[in-house]
This record gives sequence, C-alpha cells and structure tokens, in this order.
Amino acid sequence: MSFLKPMTMTNEQSITTLLGLIRERHSFVVTSHARPDGDAIGSALGMMHLLEAMGKEVVVAFADPIPEPFDCLEGVNRILPALPGKVPDAAIILECDSVHRTGFAQIPARFTINIDHHLSGRDYADFNWIDAKACAVGALVYDVALAAGVPISAAMADCLYTAVLTDTGSFNYPGTNAATFALAEHLVQCGTNANRIAQAMYFSNPVSKVRLLGMALSKMVIQGEVCWSVISQEDMRVAGASVEDCEGVVNHLIGMAGIEAAILLRQQPDLNEYRLSLRSKGIGKVDVSAVAEHFGGGGHRNASGCTQFGTAADITERVIQEVDHQLKPGNGPATTTPASSHETSSSLLA
Repeated sequence: MSFLKPMTMTNEQSITTLLGLIRERHSFVVTSHARPDGDAIGSALGMMHLLEAMGKEVVVAFADPIPEPFDCLEGVNRILPALPGKVPDAAIILECDSVHRTGFAQIPARFTINIDHHLSGRDYADFNWIDAKACAVGALVYDVALAAGVPISAAMADCLYTAVLTDTGSFNYPGTNAATFALAEHLVQCGTNANRIAQAMYFSNPVSKVRLLGMALSKMVIQGEVCWSVISQEDMRVAGASVEDCEGVVNHLIGMAGIEAAILLRQQPDLNEYRLSLRSKGIGKVDVSAVAEHFGGGGHRNASGCTQFGTAADITERVIQEVDHQLKPGNGPATTTPASSHETSSSLLA
C-alpha cells in the first residue's frame, strides 16, 4: 500500500514530506537498479553523503558490480555487494520501477522510499516521489540537500555532478535546460572538478570496451531511419569484455546523421535472451519509451530498454515494426499485443 502517490503533492510538498520522514528515522539502506549507471551510482552516493551530513547511519548496496570509471567518487569503496543483515529504519530506492529492478529479491526495511524520474515510474513503496521532468535522480537529491540546508561538500558535488552529466547525455538530452546548467554551475562552485569527472567517465575506456565497440559497429545494419546491431556472447568472449563494456555502444549508433532510432541487442548467457538498449534523438519522430513499454520495459523518450526472448533477427523485426509505426506521419505508439517480454530497466542500459 502506497503511503502517498506522487501526483498528490507538488515537488516542494514531496521534499518537505521526505525530509520529515528522514528526520524521524536513523538508519538507512540506499540502493538503485541492477547494472548501475552514472545516475544510479552518483545519486546513491550523493544521498549517502546527504544523510550522513544529517547525522544518519547509512549503508549503500548494489546487486551488481560498480564499473571502474566510478572509482573517482568518494565513498564508492563503501558500496556493499549485498544488503546488510540488520534491518534499517528505511530503504531509499532510487530510479527503479520496482524492488525487482534493484536485483535484490527483496529489501527488508521498516519503511520504503521510492525516488524516480522515469515516465515508467510506479508507486510501490510506502512513500513515492516521481518527477518525470527531472533531468536525473541526482538533481532530485540535490533539491533535497538544498531544502535540508545541508552544505554540499566537494564529495557530494562530485557524485551529483556525475549523475547529472551522464543522465543528460553530457547535457545533450531534451530534459537539459537552464536549470540544469545552473545546477551544474553550483556543483562546480561547491567543489566538483568537472574536467576530472569527464575524464573518468568518457576518456578512460579499457581496451576491451573499444574492441567490443568495433565489433558492434562492424555489424551494424541501417534500415531507413533505424540503425541496429548485436553483441553476442562470442563477441564478449573474443573482446575479453564485461557487461559494463557495453555501456554507451548504442550512442554511437544514434549518433549518425539521418538515424531517428537505434537499437542494440546484447545476448545473455541464456542465448535465447537479449537485453535491448533503445535510443532516439531529441524531440524527434520516435519515443523509445513507448517502444520499450510495449515490450515490457520502460525509460525515457530518448533512452529506454527492455528484455526480449527469441532470435536476434526475430526480435529486431518486431521492434523495428513498432518503431516504423511511429515513423509514419500521424502515428503514435502502436497498440498491438506485445510479444513475450520481461520487465526491465528504464535506465540501464548498455
């Protein structure tokens, strides 16, 4: 049973209520989605720094490993690979549409708090705050810090800047506006080193990732305004790559002129299962969140994901059919019955 639904309060009221809930409690566990990205990691660590500045006891836990580029963030070495045995007063779950999305079977806590910014966000916690207009969950954590009157340390600023930088696609996605740049400017004033963060996020790729990117680009297929490619388990083996090395590959596909939608299929150990990363451009012709939701996933208009079962050829055919429906003038998302799917991350994404 939800404590409060996100649409019943303004953001200001949500923040006030959230701060009241936090002040009433002492121990917290903070987590986010499986296969964590910059917003998941940055916002979780930013929340950790915020809670500790408020005198709270905090544990951050992720079900999956933290990619190496995020080693530059203070507190990353404190992230646990499993939930603590002690049941905390509250669990704060960031940018997940369900507990399942965290990768943990369950999250024991006396109270649950859900903070999200995805269109596919859902009310599943005791308290839910979903702001689909926010450029990143890190931006919501920033707003809470300001409302709490907590000074933003350089460590917290690094974490929140990382969250915003990565989830806006380096300030390229449509959600980026004057407020986004004002937030970034303030974080720099608080001590974040924007150049160091950018270096870690974008210019420290392992050789295995570059090799994998080359394989994916060599296999890309362009069909009209759609581009797609596949990363197989064999590709991963030959490149010596990890799952984290797939992050960002799809952005190279959508980066071409004339392409309105890009699809990257990543084969899972169960060779009949594929994770899909979907991208589109700006406020263009395709809303990939609608495509992803049609197949059991979710996300943002320009960045979404889902899981599908079958052959790569069959999956690509039905996903492109859904994309093509949007590309036809006057059409919105199709309403046909989706193929077999499995709910997945909105953020995800490889």
